[in-house]
Amino acid sequence: MKKFLSKNRWIILGAVLGALGGFLYWYYVGCQSGSCPIKSSPYLSTLWGMVFGALLLSFIPRKNKQDKDESKDN
Repeated sequence: MKKFLSKNRWIILGAVLGALGGFLYWYYVGCQSGSCPIKSSPYLSTLWGMVFGALLLSFIPRKNKQDKDESKDN
């Protein structure tokens, strides 16, 4: 479990921050009429925020231990 968390920490952090952002977007902006499919529900807004946050932070490049070892050999 510890290895999984350390390997995917940026994706998890992005999902948490995105969920918070999605909820805050629903809370402050929202949709009063209810006709907006994403903004009218706090669950959908939070879910989409999680997806986009995780996707955005998943692009952060990671250095593998193998890459570090190979650079020492050169």
